[in-house]
Parts: sequence; structure tokens; C-alpha cells
Amino acid sequence: MKKNSITVPVLIVLAVLIIFVPLFLQKGASFEGSDGAGSEMVSEMTGGGYEPWFEPVLERMIGGELPGEVETLFFCIQTGIGVGVIAYCFGYLAARKKYSGGKEPRVNAESGSLS
Repeated sequence: MKKNSITVPVLIVLAVLIIFVPLFLQKGASFEGSDGAGSEMVSEMTGGGYEPWFEPVLERMIGGELPGEVETLFFCIQTGIGVGVIAYCFGYLAARKKYSGGKEPRVNAESGSLS
């Protein structure tokens, strides 16, 4: 148990450092997404004559570009659905283990042997 009580805080501190250190070391840097870099690379390779093969369905339906708030809403809905699926899977696995009637072997924490 002593090992986990040291490992978890160290990993949390490391994650926070990975997130915040680049922000302070690279003060003038622009942290753009991959969409902008990809379109710049396509323009550079084709000489600026790139035309998309199709336009998004919703933009065609409303006759214009989606507002940023709507894009954010769709992203949040997509994230919520993904989290729901993952939570359902974890819950299913936990309930299956809990209600299996003790048929699965358990590991003894002190000796590490199956009982």
C-alpha cells in the first residue's frame, strides 16, 4: 500500500507539469489544433487550389456555416455519449463481478495467491 501512496501523487504532479510547463516556457507560441496545420499543409502542397469534395450536411441544410456555439454543443453531446458508453461498460463489468455468485477466483492481497 505504501507504493501506491507515493506513486499516485507523483503521477498527478507529473500530469500537471506536462500540462502547464509548455504554457509558461513557450509564452509567445500558438497552440493550434491539427485542423489548421492540415489545411495549411494541403494549401502548401497544392499551391492553394484545393477545393473540398463535399460540404457538411448541416451547413447545407441551414444554408450557411454553423455558429461556434452549435459546434461546441455538438462536441459536448458527443463527449457525453462517449462518457455514457464507457461508464455503462465499467458498471456492467463491476455488476457482473459483484453478482456472479463468487464463481470468479479472488486474489489474496497479502500473499498474492488465488483462493
